[in-house]
Amino acid sequence: MKKYISIATLSVALLLSGCTKLDQEFYSSVTPDTFFKSEKDIKAALFRPFTHAKWYMGEDRWRLQEYTADNFAITTKGRHWYNGGENERYHYHRWTADDNWIWGSWRGTLMGVALALDTKSDLSKLDYGKFALSDERKAADLAQLDALIAYFYLRGLDYFGGMPIFESLDQESLPRNSDQELFAHIEKLLKAAIENLPAKKSGDKEEGAIRKAAAAAMLAQLYFNAEAYIGKAMYAESQKLAQDIVNKVYGDYSLDTKWNGVHGFKNNESPEIIWSMPSEFKMLEYNWFYADFYHYNTKQFFAQDMGGNNGAHLTPSKKPNGSSYGVDFKLGSPFETFDQGDLRKAPYVYHGSDQYEGMFIVGPHKTPTGEAILGGEEYKDKPLNFVDQVGRFSEVGPGKKYSSIDQLPSKISEGEENTGIRLVKVPIPNLANNTLRWGADMPIIRLAEVYYMLAECDFRLGNKEKATELFNAVRKRNFVNAADPNPVTSANIDKYRILDEWSIEFLGEGRRRTDLIRWKAFTTEKWWDHNPSTSAHLNRFPVPNQAIAGNSNLAQNPGY
Repeated sequence: MKKYISIATLSVALLLSGCTKLDQEFYSSVTPDTFFKSEKDIKAALFRPFTHAKWYMGEDRWRLQEYTADNFAITTKGRHWYNGGENERYHYHRWTADDNWIWGSWRGTLMGVALALDTKSDLSKLDYGKFALSDERKAADLAQLDALIAYFYLRGLDYFGGMPIFESLDQESLPRNSDQELFAHIEKLLKAAIENLPAKKSGDKEEGAIRKAAAAAMLAQLYFNAEAYIGKAMYAESQKLAQDIVNKVYGDYSLDTKWNGVHGFKNNESPEIIWSMPSEFKMLEYNWFYADFYHYNTKQFFAQDMGGNNGAHLTPSKKPNGSSYGVDFKLGSPFETFDQGDLRKAPYVYHGSDQYEGMFIVGPHKTPTGEAILGGEEYKDKPLNFVDQVGRFSEVGPGKKYSSIDQLPSKISEGEENTGIRLVKVPIPNLANNTLRWGADMPIIRLAEVYYMLAECDFRLGNKEKATELFNAVRKRNFVNAADPNPVTSANIDKYRILDEWSIEFLGEGRRRTDLIRWKAFTTEKWWDHNPSTSAHLNRFPVPNQAIAGNSNLAQNPGY
């Protein structure tokens, strides 16, 4: 748990309302001269757009990255979760320009840009000397805002391609800039920010601010995916930045020696975190995922007081009859992609005093004292058992719909309340340790990602040996005594092994769609209950119809 950044001045309603153009007035009578009375006020204004960024990094943006890809699904569970076919549309790549996740992401991207530009306008007019603050401090604050604007636009480029480039709040109803123009704008913002941001020193804790290495990592991400964004491979440019970050050119970072150091209750102290969002119980909580992932009665498993909606889970590794999907396709099956002996693959158990093991809910569902947790739908009053399969097992037997398990279909419409393994990437304490609840910060960029970017760049540029060393440097911490039973080697490294490594290390961190697109796998590969569309236009989402209705200058993406 960590000291919480002061973030104020805008209501949650305003932050979540979104906008289609950047002419919104955020406050009418308050001006920089009248509002800023102390350094505390400057910090409050500076981190105001970061509040929006914390919301933006989860929910619909996460859903677009993960539910459209191969690792997660929301199955229809009897009378629950059909949601008008919404979850199936994303899973089968049949979304439309009227779908809410897409509209929320377009709007949320431009809202983030607007909030950061608004603050930048205020702070740029402010005389920092009146508060005994240096010009260097002012330049660093403005650089944070430039980097945050670049972050929002980087995500927008990834989702939609070119977006309107706003550089002030006076502009409105702008047409979309091209992919290349938005790419260049992001590049310019990040290069300028890197020059003025401070570098992390050894022992510094993360409290949500963007430092030099975070901006450098964002620039590396931009180049890493450049082929998908602008049709130009820039792996050498990404490789140079990633190597410099590893070499501590942009600040002092190192891989965490513990598998859960970057996700645990004290992850703000992890030397691996490059940028994270603060979280603390009853404050800016990193908790949006809880309801979707966990069963109504999983609160008994956690010994907590929070209910769940029992929606999301890992896509299955096994068919209803227990045989593996491994012979049918090369993507997905996330649970079985973890090697036996991987410390992360163990069932989640909270041991008290911020100590825990494993990160999955799998198998018989029990309370911490061993009592069976009962179901309330298909398994009403029966013990729950979470399986790595999708099928209506409750409908098999004499006089039922199916006479044998072999007849069961396995598809997104055929779930039930115990369907699928549940991820516990963020540890949940019991009520006895409730002050730790949501004490884990939300990692946005961490050094392991930089290692993996560097490894993939090295692989693509012909250096397999170095690539394997980088992957294995991260992998080894996940096994007792670093005894990795299945290291990456020059013999087994290829497109699919690299995609597996990204899947394992970053499972549930909201990036899977981007990785599949970079490897040209998003629209060309099969995974559970998903056949490839071979329609490359689906690598971009449509411009929402609501956005076009509010700005007739916006052009729709091809294919929609």
